[in-house]
Amino acid sequence: MGALAAAGLLAGVLTAPTASAAAADGPELITNGDFSAGTTGWWWTENSPGEVVDGRLCADVPAGTENPWDAIVGQNDIPLTAGEGYELSFTASATAPVTIRTNVQMATEPWTTEHASADRIGETAQTVTHVFTAQADHEAAQLAFQIGGSEEAYTLCLDDVSLTGGAEPPAYEPDTGSPVRVNQVGYLTKGPKSGTFVTDKTTALTWTLKDAGGTTRKTGTTTPKGVDPTSRQNVHTFDFSDFAEAGKGYTVTVDGQTSEPFDIGDDLYASLRSDALAYFYHNRSGIEIDADLVGEKYARPAGHVGVAPNQGDTKVPCQPGVCDYTLDVSGGWYDAGDHGKYVVNGGISVAQVMSTYERTRTAENADGTALGDGRLRVPERGNGVPDVLDEARWQMDFMMRMMVPEGEEFAGMAHHKIHDKAWTGLPMPPHQDPQPRELHPPSTAATLNVAASAAQCARLFKEYDADFSARCLKAAETAWAAAKKYPNKLADPNDGTGGGAYSDNDVRDEFYWAAAELFVTTGKDAYRQEVLNSPLHGDAGAVFPRGGLSWGSTAGLGALSLATVPNKLTDAQIKSVREMVTEAADGYAADSRGAAYGVPYAPDDNHYVWGSNSQVLNNMVVLATAHDLTGKADYRDAVLRGLDYLLGRNPLNQSYVTGYGERDSRNQHHRFWANQLDPELPNPAPGSVAGGPNVEIQDPIAQDKLQGCAPAMCYIDHIESWATNEITINWNAPLAWIASYADDLGAGGGDGGQDPGEDPGDTPSCEVTYTSHRWNNGFTSNVTVKNTGTTTLNGWELTWAFADDQKITQAWNAQITQTGRNVVAKPAQWNGTIPTGSTVGFGFNGTAGGQAANPKAVSLNGKPCTVK
Repeated sequence: MGALAAAGLLAGVLTAPTASAAAADGPELITNGDFSAGTTGWWWTENSPGEVVDGRLCADVPAGTENPWDAIVGQNDIPLTAGEGYELSFTASATAPVTIRTNVQMATEPWTTEHASADRIGETAQTVTHVFTAQADHEAAQLAFQIGGSEEAYTLCLDDVSLTGGAEPPAYEPDTGSPVRVNQVGYLTKGPKSGTFVTDKTTALTWTLKDAGGTTRKTGTTTPKGVDPTSRQNVHTFDFSDFAEAGKGYTVTVDGQTSEPFDIGDDLYASLRSDALAYFYHNRSGIEIDADLVGEKYARPAGHVGVAPNQGDTKVPCQPGVCDYTLDVSGGWYDAGDHGKYVVNGGISVAQVMSTYERTRTAENADGTALGDGRLRVPERGNGVPDVLDEARWQMDFMMRMMVPEGEEFAGMAHHKIHDKAWTGLPMPPHQDPQPRELHPPSTAATLNVAASAAQCARLFKEYDADFSARCLKAAETAWAAAKKYPNKLADPNDGTGGGAYSDNDVRDEFYWAAAELFVTTGKDAYRQEVLNSPLHGDAGAVFPRGGLSWGSTAGLGALSLATVPNKLTDAQIKSVREMVTEAADGYAADSRGAAYGVPYAPDDNHYVWGSNSQVLNNMVVLATAHDLTGKADYRDAVLRGLDYLLGRNPLNQSYVTGYGERDSRNQHHRFWANQLDPELPNPAPGSVAGGPNVEIQDPIAQDKLQGCAPAMCYIDHIESWATNEITINWNAPLAWIASYADDLGAGGGDGGQDPGEDPGDTPSCEVTYTSHRWNNGFTSNVTVKNTGTTTLNGWELTWAFADDQKITQAWNAQITQTGRNVVAKPAQWNGTIPTGSTVGFGFNGTAGGQAANPKAVSLNGKPCTVK
């Protein structure tokens, strides 16, 4: 859940104009709506005096108001009845183009909103009509025209204001386009390819795959699946996995209905990997966002650096009564398109960004080149550090700044969050935020997030920046000690003014995660014992919940590190951890196979939660890790079906990732990427993933439009639906991880198998993919060995000679010895067997004065391999 859960309570939330299905026939609830009695019944804020001019109420709004509610015209004492439909209408004009907000709400705190809308008003008078249903009884509600937030002074005039009961809201019918649902981006050449067809028919139907020229390339029959409980649609599925010809613009037609176009190829996810990671640079705090990196429309000044109207993050005080010091907490990532920064949400996010890189050092077929120095959109490119780690450092530096200083009460703990004293409205670029900033009390959960992520930071930065690595490790161990001293200091669930509460009443999972990361990094037995003695250890269901990892359920992050990163657990203990991973993955894979839309997500009672797409993605991370560990295609296929779901193969025929697919989400909830409210502002940047279906539909837009929605259809692409259409750092982080994994799959052909028609006898019995990248005076190499022979290899030995002065200093997933330039690599304890068609991978770091050139000749068990 992002930080805007409570935004509607104070600021209101906005909808687009709608028309009622039938005219309201109830009594008029507005007094003097035609202003024939002058200004009787109306009020306004002192800065926007109103008077009746030519039969209209006109208010002069001053220049420079920051928020919509800084200037208001309104009327009180409006009775509303729960469950009643109401029609609100008015005519308005303005001397300058402006977006006004119209709220029907409580007249006192917490200002609970029954209706909120945003309408663009210009010089020509226009009549606006909205229909809504009241969710609660009110004896004296308030109609408030919020007309502030404009840089220019202007005059707004209102006439014929009416609010009547007896209205019947029009039924909302989402535009779902074609009933043939596919991954609108496409399918890996040798990966699984399936789709879903929505139909009333119950017998098998013929499907036809056509290329861009309209030529039929393959046909088959659908499989009737009955009524899908997540969508309440009767559906069929179809599969064309055995078609493996790359191309663009394919379509599938079933029963006269044709899908959106899609591609087949191996490079489908390269741009998504880059875009999903660029999301974090876009949302950096404390730095100018450079047009040379992101384009003119996404460029902006630095936010919260103390330049007016900002009050800055360089000297932030605590909330009253919390502390008597200030902290420099500049930097970091804005959480959810708002201006808040949260340690518990930032922790899982930065951990998964770092894990995106760490996987390339430990997993078979993983290539870190695309994440390396000069490859991503970060201003630090060219500094000899992988760009993905540069991005992570921006957040890690902030996380450590949030720690309570030595000598203070709760020293070593981390403040839970920092954000504005009160909510800001939309749109509001961060450099224009005028609100005072406040540190909120420290919490055990936040402290353990620092301990875990800083421990991971320490091991990854060691070879690039020893001083920063040491700082991370010191912070991690300091935070761990503080959390042990204060194990039950929990965040206040009611601390939600100006930012999300992010409360968590069970921190056993954070203790497990932090202990695991500290153990992997340091090897200290004390942390090993914390892991082994945790009540969660060995319980796959507790470590990997059915509904997915999240900021409030982080134990799985620790288990994934234990399972994949070399550490000092015994072989039996590592086997046990990996069994937790594969047990969880087995469940997610089974959920995917059984789902009409292939999604590896099956929460209890189909209760799709806030940010369900991130839960899907986190389940996919577990599946992908299981695939890395075992090579089992079942896990890989479930990951790719999850991508299908996110990119269009879903009940709404909606790609939830901006810029990807024909029907992509473009109006996610964000204060700067707010084109829907202000055409001069951009839509979200490509690679931004929407939260997705949420059965709770907490915001007024969702409540107005989605009442009674099927679980997987409780979504609307509207900027004010913060409950279904928010974007956050902790949702984009697993998207970046999965995009990186999927792009690596594409580079390997999707399944690690042979090309169609290839004769194993025509090639050497092994194939080696050897990739390296330089950094400062060192290098990192990753090696993948594929058995292209006809029999399983039980035990292997890979040999080669360096062409220059490379010296190996650290290795993983293999035992490596070097004599001069000659190198011998033998398996680790768990990867000595290579079935035919399968692969193993390992890697190493080293020093080099020359180019660190890749070897041209490699032998496996004394026989030459094909080298790529």
